[in-house]
Amino acid sequence: MADTSDKSKSKSKDKPEASATVRQPDAARKPIELNTDATIAAYSNFCRVTGTPEELIVDFGLNPQPIGPSSTPVTISQRIILNYFTAKRLLGALQVSIQRHEAAFGVLETDVQKRVQPSARQ
Repeated sequence: MADTSDKSKSKSKDKPEASATVRQPDAARKPIELNTDATIAAYSNFCRVTGTPEELIVDFGLNPQPIGPSSTPVTISQRIILNYFTAKRLLGALQVSIQRHEAAFGVLETDVQKRVQPSARQ
């Protein structure tokens, strides 16, 4: 009798449990469809980020005089309000895009004074 009980125990150990679930791979997810019919494109050379504990407010506008003090106010043309989770995903996407651009074209200098030619500074 000991032999049959040992065989049945070994058979049950080889079988997977019935309650185990199989996860579908991430590739099986359906991609998000986008409708860009109502999209408005605008150029911006100015960005301001402000926020509250719940969300970030990102203002975009056109600075007519990007070098030196401006005599005219910057007109804000677009305001995007997003939660911090979306902002973090946006930050990651922008970091990857900028890293790829810099790998192909060189480092981007964000200080305007360092980008201006010496002859143009005078």
